Amino acid sequence: MSEGPIRLPKERMALLFAVMLVTAAGNTAMQSVMPSIGTRLGIADVWVSLAYSWSALLWVMMAPYWARRSDRRGRKAMMALGVTGFISSFALCGMILHFGLDGWFGAGLTMALFALARSLYGGFGSAAPPAVQAYVASRTGRADRTKALSLVASSFGLGTVLGPALAPLLILPGLGLVGPFAMFALFGIIVLVLLRTRLPDDDPRFAARGEVMSAPFSASSNPRMVEEHPDGSPDELPEAEPQHLGIDRLRWTDRRLRPWLVAGLIGGHAQAMVLGVIGFLLLDRLGLRGDPDAGAGPVGLVLMCGAVATLLAQWGLIPMLGLGPRTSTLWGMGLAALGIIPVATGQDLHTIAVGFAIASMGFGLFRPGFTSGASLAVSPAEQGQSAGIVASVNGAAYIAAPAIGVWLYNHSQWLAWGVMEVLSLGVVLLCLFAMRRDPA
Repeated sequence: MSEGPIRLPKERMALLFAVMLVTAAGNTAMQSVMPSIGTRLGIADVWVSLAYSWSALLWVMMAPYWARRSDRRGRKAMMALGVTGFISSFALCGMILHFGLDGWFGAGLTMALFALARSLYGGFGSAAPPAVQAYVASRTGRADRTKALSLVASSFGLGTVLGPALAPLLILPGLGLVGPFAMFALFGIIVLVLLRTRLPDDDPRFAARGEVMSAPFSASSNPRMVEEHPDGSPDELPEAEPQHLGIDRLRWTDRRLRPWLVAGLIGGHAQAMVLGVIGFLLLDRLGLRGDPDAGAGPVGLVLMCGAVATLLAQWGLIPMLGLGPRTSTLWGMGLAALGIIPVATGQDLHTIAVGFAIASMGFGLFRPGFTSGASLAVSPAEQGQSAGIVASVNGAAYIAAPAIGVWLYNHSQWLAWGVMEVLSLGVVLLCLFAMRRDPA
């Protein structure tokens, strides 16, 4: 059976790149300003983090559903739904926060309404990434598929760099701290119009098996190892169930997967806690609680440093050094534990930014390491099931860990950083004593 066009036209590829870039950049820009907004509202830091948690939970629950639905409704329709969810969420969040900051709503009601508006992104924005991935995979030849999918994945990573960089520039007169919400909603509308008018309607032929990525709330969204056949091709719809193929369902307790999943869960919680706390820590260490509007710049700068370090690890160090899963996981969490120390003790922007970059580089090594380790631990026929379990582990870390980290930080800073260090070093010990060495 013919695979269709060998390459996607550059115009279409640029449009798909823009879909992922705008959503990732918008969400990391939001994270740059939310600590300052929470301080202006006089709301406890933990409630700001919990607003993200609800959206992350919806993302993990809904992304597989939208991926399956794109098999019937088409990839373009699901991309449009995802971008619409992004636009409506950002526009409503911006309006709610604007009225809250002006005193129309109380602080508690403002955050409750904000969490409801964020649920539009978690519930519907999650339709776009797997649809984009499946669209690309089913319309490129084998020789160009990995390159095209890597380019799409890189747009997500690039967005995590651009978002914090742009956020301080989008704090506009008359809009203030809600400026990034308004501007990224506008950027989303532009992308949606181009998507509707410039991308041809599609007829899905292959099952959408896009990775269930964590929502890009952080400076380092969950990376993925691009596979040659992520969409399941050449398997045609409907997607075959494992038992129909004579394959037993893979369990979370499977002995082959167990050390990798434990490492992913523990290390993922350490990363989510660091990311949840960093914005509030900067406001405290730099003395900006009394002038929260000035906090977006330093927070954005530190998040951008972390995102660049993460991409350096994933795009540079892993391919250049040829790191295996165990080595990547071990050294990654060792670097993360090292980077947490200057973040915890630093009193100036430079020290905190350097420490956060070191920790982010470590997490950037760790996530692809444990992901590929879980993949290599099972047979080729079990790859789909393994990817689904790993995706769930990735998403689970962002549901409660950021709020837990902020809660611990507000009660005892040293307790919070101690927990993060223990979690990071726990993965190091797990690698040393429970995982086999990488083959030469």
